[in-house]
Amino acid sequence: MSVLPTEPLQILEPGAAAHGRNDLRRNLIGLSRDGLKTALAEAGLEPFRAAQIWQWIYWHGVTDFGRMTNIAKKARDRLADQFVIERPSIVTEQRSVDGTRKWLLRFADGNEAETVNIPETDRGSVCVSSQVGCTLTCTFCHTGTQPLVRNLTPDEIVGQFMVARDSYGEWPTPTADAQRMLSNIVMMGMGEPLYNFDNVAAALKIVMDDQGIALSRRRITLSTSGVVPMIPKVGEALDVNLAVSLHAVTDEVRDTLVPINRKWPIAELLKACADYPGARNSRRITFEYAMLKGVNDSDADARELVRILKPIHAKVNLIPFNPWPGAPYECSSNNRIHRFAEIVNDGGLSAPVRTPRGRDISAACGQLKSASLRQRGAKVAL
Repeated sequence: MSVLPTEPLQILEPGAAAHGRNDLRRNLIGLSRDGLKTALAEAGLEPFRAAQIWQWIYWHGVTDFGRMTNIAKKARDRLADQFVIERPSIVTEQRSVDGTRKWLLRFADGNEAETVNIPETDRGSVCVSSQVGCTLTCTFCHTGTQPLVRNLTPDEIVGQFMVARDSYGEWPTPTADAQRMLSNIVMMGMGEPLYNFDNVAAALKIVMDDQGIALSRRRITLSTSGVVPMIPKVGEALDVNLAVSLHAVTDEVRDTLVPINRKWPIAELLKACADYPGARNSRRITFEYAMLKGVNDSDADARELVRILKPIHAKVNLIPFNPWPGAPYECSSNNRIHRFAEIVNDGGLSAPVRTPRGRDISAACGQLKSASLRQRGAKVAL
């Protein structure tokens, strides 16, 4: 397993893709296995080809039907006439001095979202977006300043991870976790995943299929700001790791930082977390806590955090606030952060301090944003 290099800051601009596409062929990425069989049958092709095509798309990463050598040429030609294998296009790729990579991706309708890979020496976590913009208005988050444009579709969600694999040349799918440079997915990019649950679930089921990208559920983390009614559905449909953007220990403070708290306050959120399948086995629920100077970082806050989370099999991820232009908050001092962590750790909860990554390219937690705007009069179904 090669160690991922630390790379100097650079910006690659392959050239902006044209807004929209006139190609009416259907994209096969994002279809379920049954959906793929149905699409092939409707095109006059044998449904049994679906297993072969699935492996070529998700195991080998091909985008050219001509490379599918175990399929007859006549069938390949028909596939090329009827379908495409299309990823989002890269508008820019930025590389941080710490090795983090960020892609601004453009979708077929011209809208854009950002995707990030955070590499370690032997693995990498791809931070995937679920929406263009965000329906929430968390006051410490840059994405929250961009109104929701639309939900991303399954192909656009899966396609983000596939673009990352293209960038690292990680095809075909490595056969062991130890060989993967891109070993994890975190649904922590732009948007609230549980306000786009059907599409997110469809995409993650494709990611977990062992005949394709083949990431196990323990390698996938879904983060939510607290859409309480949907949390049980995550456990039922996906049973992936759950992360919760908590960021405060009182409803008064959280109402400001995470306004969805006014609808589902802390007590309701923690009850849903306690009932999540991962809370009843060896997998802990991660509670994300951005450290904001003078807002949520006192000794009393730390002790209260221990008190409310002690009944749950929990881990706390302390996140030094990542600044962005016009942000109304400052990051807590290093001494304050480590004193806070000490109190939480002494209280019996694991509370590592996350090392900020990709700040120089605005790729750190809470810094993602794109320039896409919702069309006037357009509505988004949530």
